[in-house]
Amino acid sequence: MSLAVLYSRALAGMDAPLVTVEVHLANGLPSFTIVGLPEVEVKEAKDRVRAALQNARFEFPARHITVNLAPADLPKESGRFDLPIALGILAASGQIPSDRLGAYEFAGELALTGELRAIRGTLAMMRGANRDARAFVVPQQNAPEAALVDGAQVYAARTLLDVCAHLCGRDQLALCHDRPTPQHEPYPDLTDVRGQAHAKRALEIAAAGGHSLIMVGPPGSGKTMLASRLPGILPPMTQDEALASAAIQSLGSSGFDVRNWCRRPYRAPHHTASAVALVGGGSNPRPGEISMAMHGVLFLDELPEFGRNVLEVLREPLESGRISVSRAARQAEFPAQFQLVAAMNPCLCGFLGHYSGRCRCTPDQVLRYRSRISGPLLDRIDIQIEVPAVPTEDLSRARSGDSSGMIRERVKQARARMIARQGKENARLATREIDNDCAPDEKGATLLKQAISRLGLSARGYHRILKVARTIADLAGVARVSEAHVAEAIQYRRFDRA
Repeated sequence: MSLAVLYSRALAGMDAPLVTVEVHLANGLPSFTIVGLPEVEVKEAKDRVRAALQNARFEFPARHITVNLAPADLPKESGRFDLPIALGILAASGQIPSDRLGAYEFAGELALTGELRAIRGTLAMMRGANRDARAFVVPQQNAPEAALVDGAQVYAARTLLDVCAHLCGRDQLALCHDRPTPQHEPYPDLTDVRGQAHAKRALEIAAAGGHSLIMVGPPGSGKTMLASRLPGILPPMTQDEALASAAIQSLGSSGFDVRNWCRRPYRAPHHTASAVALVGGGSNPRPGEISMAMHGVLFLDELPEFGRNVLEVLREPLESGRISVSRAARQAEFPAQFQLVAAMNPCLCGFLGHYSGRCRCTPDQVLRYRSRISGPLLDRIDIQIEVPAVPTEDLSRARSGDSSGMIRERVKQARARMIARQGKENARLATREIDNDCAPDEKGATLLKQAISRLGLSARGYHRILKVARTIADLAGVARVSEAHVAEAIQYRRFDRA
């Protein structure tokens, strides 16, 4: 037989469309051609496959070899097609049987020695293979990741020879079906932060309702320490959340480490990051930091130091929870359900309001510094607080407060009330749901009207206060939003001004 047909997967955003690998051997001058819109990495497979077959003691056919990766209009990238191309050549030349190929999908990059190297996007590809009721043969390093999909039939292979022995019925590949046990390090504890009771309370509310948060304070006041401890007070991830987070991280350049299964991601890009690094992109669109923080925390320190165009790209995903990346030839959509935590200094020198009185910034300089963050972006941040510096002599006397474990239990209970009532966190409520689930009592409504008049709140700011007040009520275990809950929520709109 001079024709072999196998199956693999490409990557297109979060999807993994099926790719049919057709290998044909014909008479004529020896050549090796790959068609089907291959990128450079796929074209280079010719040399890797030839060396791998020869070093594995197979015969490389001295014939006209044509490899078609269908559909032809779908771009193909990376080295994941090395393994199916090599197997296709062996099947078309009669060196391995072809009758079992249709029951599997194959993906893996070949070393020149015939060993299989890890690839990215395994989780997305396995989900596609599982829907089509085919087993998936992957490199041994990727097998635990692929096994995260419920009902997946994953075979782990170390070398090309292992795969061939399996297809010939000699030595069966190991079937990997056990989900890994999380082995991640414990999160930092909030007891490490002395004082800052107001900021810790805001952090607890943000964790319970999934609210975005910005902290303004001088250097050394504990903003970064507080932000890094937010993942430790978030409720444990559900299986669906863990799978969605792992799938998006699997698409990144470093792949997904199965030891971090069920661990809330914490991403803290430097302020020199570009807009593409933040939202994703490239000629082959890949997820950015906001997507890599899926169901976790995105921390932006020194917020005004980020480029204005970089910060403005956050506005859409903060509202919709998704980001669309459009290029001339390709479009991709990635989920972006992250929790934004930002920190900034109060002025250019950083010491406005510091107990030492060191700040010498003029009001114009302060205004110019803060105006680097646009009003529309600030309006989308639910909780806005000041984090004052604690005098050094008071640190030893300051209380540590509740531990992260104690706060996490309160957050879990509040989150459970939200899920039972509306099926989602309060931060994700739509306008109609806010009217139904967040309506305050009469005194609370009166107080909110006064706040709108005095602070000049936008409609978005009004809804943000209601959602935060609903979260405060959930933490208290109260069914109705009261005046006290609204009053506390108004405190957390520190930078709203008429």
